[in-house]
Amino acid sequence: MPDVLHERLRQHALERNCTMSAAVLDAIERELARWEWSKHLATRPTTDLGIDVASLIAEVRASRDAELE
Repeated sequence: MPDVLHERLRQHALERNCTMSAAVLDAIERELARWEWSKHLATRPTTDLGIDVASLIAEVRASRDAELE
């Protein structure tokens, strides 16, 4: 293991008050959960909102700003 990574892991374990082994296992578990969630999301159908996301966000912000005035 590279020294820099080892030190980062050591600091992480210290802050979490756990062993380095526990910190590594937790990190692996979280990464695998992210990977599984990403795979799950990829199987979901897309939704056509009829408008691109940037335009939709701009519309919502403009509406919100108008309400605040």
